[in-house]
Amino acid sequence: MPKAAKVVYKPIGLIVGMAGGAVAGLIFRKVWDRVGPGDAPEPLESDHTWGEVLAAAALEGLIFSVVRAAVQRGGAVGWRRVTGTWPGD
Repeated sequence: MPKAAKVVYKPIGLIVGMAGGAVAGLIFRKVWDRVGPGDAPEPLESDHTWGEVLAAAALEGLIFSVVRAAVQRGGAVGWRRVTGTWPGD
């Protein structure tokens, strides 16, 4: 990809990535509402067990990773449709 195209894609990729993070947070909260009691436990909250804290963290990490990959891939596909170049190569 020409250097100028990569420079143009960088801010677009950042904006799309931030939007993806917000979407992932919403998805996590909706999923947690269905599987866990109350808000997801934070690591420094003493009234939750190791298992509860680690399960919440694992679920959150899984959701964020999948959404991040989907958003990045979708952004790259859209970029290729518009410009004819793949942003990651």
